[in-house]
Amino acid sequence: MTDDNKRSYHVERGDTPPVPPGCPVHQSWSPLDGEYLDDPYRIAKQLQTDHPTFYSEQLQYLVVTEMDEIERIFVDHETFASANVQDPVFPLGEAAQAIFAGAPDYNPVAVMSNRAEPDHGRLRVYTRQGFSSRRIQTLEPYIRRRSHELIDAMQAAGSPVEFVEAFGFPLPGETVFRFIGFPQADDEMLKKWCVERKAFSWGNPTGEQQAKIAEDMVSYWRYCRDFTASKRDARGDDLASELISLHEQNPTELSYREVESIVYGLSFAGHEAVTALICNTLQCLLPRRDQWDAICANPDLVPNAIDEVLRYDSSQISWRRVTTMDTTVGGFDVPKGTGIFLNFASANRQADIWDDPDTFDIRRPNANRHISFGKGVHFCLGAKFAKFETGLMLEILADRLPTLRLVEQDFDYFPNITFRGPSTMHLAWA
Repeated sequence: MTDDNKRSYHVERGDTPPVPPGCPVHQSWSPLDGEYLDDPYRIAKQLQTDHPTFYSEQLQYLVVTEMDEIERIFVDHETFASANVQDPVFPLGEAAQAIFAGAPDYNPVAVMSNRAEPDHGRLRVYTRQGFSSRRIQTLEPYIRRRSHELIDAMQAAGSPVEFVEAFGFPLPGETVFRFIGFPQADDEMLKKWCVERKAFSWGNPTGEQQAKIAEDMVSYWRYCRDFTASKRDARGDDLASELISLHEQNPTELSYREVESIVYGLSFAGHEAVTALICNTLQCLLPRRDQWDAICANPDLVPNAIDEVLRYDSSQISWRRVTTMDTTVGGFDVPKGTGIFLNFASANRQADIWDDPDTFDIRRPNANRHISFGKGVHFCLGAKFAKFETGLMLEILADRLPTLRLVEQDFDYFPNITFRGPSTMHLAWA
């Protein structure tokens, strides 16, 4: 029988263990620094050169920068738990705490990315069925149709266009909402809530912002619960309906609360990184006209090009773990309860893994060696879907708008520790 009270979906950070003895301490660096948000790769490379493993005073996390150690931590899920990956990075203010305390029905439980074994494996069996090749393929006509509609609207509005609002944000969000089964009329509300969740779990909002986000997150959860309940009597060809059916067939293996929580979790996880990935892909390709033209001429190059983007300018540049016991990291004795910050920005450009790692090359033979989807039992469930969706969008854009180019501009990035993609991106075409 499942225990729905094992762990809440979001847990506020507790007491921080002491700095590992002898570990270098960086007093000032933070992944939320403006300079790092603008260009993490140059700084991450220097951090790795200075100290492959160090303690960040600003984060109060141990930072790991080298690929081998990051992969070791991912694989050893018993020592390095994923429990903290959805938790706020910084403590909540009193106002936000009061809002959550006053909403006893706000009770999502940890399900996939933040649930430990053996429950994670149990849940993954059921959610993996939802991400089957059949279901992904059923979304292809929708992605194609909606892509063409959005491009038609871009062309009608005229060049140049702000791409994130016109295409990059709507399409991945709407695709995952149709995948789950949410009604189209609720898209804008859901997108707003998802942006706030990014700030809540991976940013550093002010106390006032936390309170507003907390109110909306309670509404978000209540919406997911009401939506899931509605699907019990009105099944469709969607993930929510499939999960409810699986719960009814296996009530002791997949609880109803877990179904609600999977809907809550995937409604964010299924599109935020894809929006960043398609935008980063265009940022990498469009200034390099020879590589963009090669994509336009030969769509077979798209899959490897996307892996190269995930290596060179990933939409996810870090992830977190927490130690479940006293252990060793980077040669330092690390106490139980220590937060671990895994820095993909440094690992994905290691010179001992890739030749000329600071060069973008869509034909790179080992581009898929990147760590951007994690490793081990918690390897990203939606990795195949994200690459399929991004590849399809890229093929359509290259076919419809081969003269697409970046307008000269400064890029801005939403302040958070993990997800990276431009907030706006202005494009033009002939």
